Amino acid sequence: MPPEYRIAELFEAASAVKVRAHVPYSGFPVGAALRDETGRIHAGCNVENAAYPEGICAEANAVGAMVAAGARTIVELLTVSDGDLVATCCGGCRQKIREFAGADTPIHAAGPEGVRRSYTLAELLPDSFGPDHLA
Repeated sequence: MPPEYRIAELFEAASAVKVRAHVPYSGFPVGAALRDETGRIHAGCNVENAAYPEGICAEANAVGAMVAAGARTIVELLTVSDGDLVATCCGGCRQKIREFAGADTPIHAAGPEGVRRSYTLAELLPDSFGPDHLA
């Protein structure tokens, strides 16, 4: 599958769930979609809560959907959000992604028009702590 097609599938899935985000406090909807080791796509959106620290990021929801479906490896991930700036995964989500992804896993940050910038997990979370440290 060509890279453009893979990214387009993730963008479509992330955009579709972004509109369902529950963001009454920040007004900043985010959608995330990831591809697992079998090629399946799992998506999630951010869900805010009146008790602010209890909200859940889109990436965390997508990872949870992947795990619930029985997969254990993130092959590629894309987030989509509005605004003029490139919005990457927060630090907590970078660590959640690290649990299921390798250093070279592509992570794409998109806006409504498409991918704005692509990174590897190692670029977003250098010298990270992960499951291999506990083996």
